Amino acid sequence: MDEIIDIVDENGNYTGKTCLKSEAHKHGYFHPTIHVWLYTSNEKILLQKRSLTKKVFPGLWDISVAGHIAAGEKIEIAALREIKEEIDFTISPENLNKIGTRKHQVNHPNGIIDNEFHHVYIAELTVGVESLKLQESEVDDIQLFDLDIIKNTSKHENILLPQYHDYYSFVYEEIIKRIKN
Repeated sequence: MDEIIDIVDENGNYTGKTCLKSEAHKHGYFHPTIHVWLYTSNEKILLQKRSLTKKVFPGLWDISVAGHIAAGEKIEIAALREIKEEIDFTISPENLNKIGTRKHQVNHPNGIIDNEFHHVYIAELTVGVESLKLQESEVDDIQLFDLDIIKNTSKHENILLPQYHDYYSFVYEEIIKRIKN
C-alpha cells in the first residue's frame, strides 16, 4: 500500500514534509518505521514469513511485525495498529515496551532505497499462534522459534539476515531481561 508518510532528516528529526512511501523509497528520504518483536515467557520468538509479493526480502522469515508510520501518526499508535493489521493481535499500550531506535540504510537491487529509523518494541505474545489471523497481502506464515535463533542467525538460512546480527543480539538481550524480571 502506498501511504503518505512523514519525512525525517538524517538524525531522525521531523522535517514537516510528507510524501508517498514509494517516493521516499525512490529518492532515499529518511522516514520512521516500527519493528515489534513478540516473545513468549518460555523463550520463544514469533517470526513472520514475508509475503512472496513483498518488494524487499520476499519469503524471508523476519521480525514479528513491522511497518511504516503514517504521516502525523504517533509511533506507539502505529505499532499497535500494525500488530492488529498484520496478525490480528490486540495489545494494550502499557504492554508495548520501546527498547530503542535504529538508523537503517540499505540500497536494494530493485532500486528501493531504504533510509529508515526503526522504532523498536518488544512485547509478550499472550495468545496461542493458532488464534492469530494473518494479513495475507503482507504475511505468508508465522511461527514460534526458539529465542536463541535471533542470536545465531548465521546457522539458519532464510531466517532473518546475518548482516544484522548486532541488532538481533540487542533485541535478544532486551527480551531476556524482560523475561527474567
